Amino acid sequence: MIDWRLDERNAALIRDFGNLDAVFALEGERLSGDSVSEVIRIEREDARFYVKRCWKAGKRRLHPFLGRSRFETEWRNLQRFAKWGIATAEIVAYGKERRAGVFARGALITREIVGTRDLAQIARRQPERFADRAWRETVFRQLAAATRTLHDHHFAHNDLKWRNLLVDESGKLFLIDCPSGRFWWGPLLQYRIVKDLACLDKKARETLSRTQRLRFYLQYAGRDHLSRADKRCIRKVLDFFQEPGGPTQKRVF
Repeated sequence: MIDWRLDERNAALIRDFGNLDAVFALEGERLSGDSVSEVIRIEREDARFYVKRCWKAGKRRLHPFLGRSRFETEWRNLQRFAKWGIATAEIVAYGKERRAGVFARGALITREIVGTRDLAQIARRQPERFADRAWRETVFRQLAAATRTLHDHHFAHNDLKWRNLLVDESGKLFLIDCPSGRFWWGPLLQYRIVKDLACLDKKARETLSRTQRLRFYLQYAGRDHLSRADKRCIRKVLDFFQEPGGPTQKRVF
């Protein structure tokens, strides 16, 4: 059984993106790949598209028999981001094929977000951007709001790293690549929230000042001052990637 969907706004691309056979026949610049999937980049009608093709549900033996693969989770999460008002990549087409109820292959096509770089790349190549207060405030206020939106929906990204955050020339922020994001509740949600924040702070501590990191957390929490609960959360964030028995991270707040 094949379930394939091409967004009606991209009907002109039906020749290349109209079905799975056509998508798996596409040739382009190979950006990454492994035993499970690959990503290629192609150009059509003066636009670039990223084509992720997958021929296994996952690297674990049981993945093909599970109800939903990591690959399918990725496109559903991008749809959720758009629904929740979080800027993300436009999905052009997506779908999968199952044989005898087992995942056989699938593909996800997204349109390139023009003029963007990931936040980690900007930190490496354009560190002076972070000295621009207006730019910095614009970017991190969006990031705080987007992260809060995810967590308010009981959802954790689970790989919320700077490389998965794109920023365009105007300072608009986009969240991408979320194959492991999912819903959580109770203590498990709190653990995943801390992990998301720790992933963000792992790079931030190399680039931002303590005051800037504090301002980000307050924007995320929607408060002007730290509560006791906030201070407990921050301690967990700072200690998240510390090895057991290793030196304690110097307190930031």
